[in-house]
Amino acid sequence: MATWIWAIVAVGAVAVLFVVVLGLVRARRRRGLRRQFGPEYDRTLDRAGSKSGAEAELAGRAERRRDFEVRSLPPGARRSYAVAWQDVQARFVHSPADCVEEADVLVTRLLRERGYPVDDFGERSDLVSVDHPDLVEDYRAAHRVAVAETAGKATTEDRRQAMVHFRSLFTALLGRSQESEAGVPS
Repeated sequence: MATWIWAIVAVGAVAVLFVVVLGLVRARRRRGLRRQFGPEYDRTLDRAGSKSGAEAELAGRAERRRDFEVRSLPPGARRSYAVAWQDVQARFVHSPADCVEEADVLVTRLLRERGYPVDDFGERSDLVSVDHPDLVEDYRAAHRVAVAETAGKATTEDRRQAMVHFRSLFTALLGRSQESEAGVPS
């Protein structure tokens, strides 16, 4: 065979190998993002409309999350937050509307103290999704109820569900080992 034919075959083989390797890298990245973000991967995919767009967004979130350090709470602060949560939870029966709004504020304060940027809810919830992908959609739902509450449009069941969702994220942010020490119920 002529040398130029061998050159074409070699270039073709390299191109095929490149495409295969690129596909494997993308598949590995996709699996990693699915594993890291869980249900948030599918939610982002639905919103983005394309796998590459969703994956770029999720990778961007992870990168922004690496830009700041999530701090541990000192024991005194953990106890203070736990007491504040117990107070909000105890008053829920008599004042559910106020308690949902207070729970939203308390979770935001806790996020701020732990080191999350909290100025914009969308950005805040996106960053929470990196560390707590299994809780972020519940957090968004609870926050929607808190916002609806300010307009007087939340039902009693909405409020109850929002408190359950806020408590799940609050407990995760406070920390598992800190939970029993601080008296936060599971």
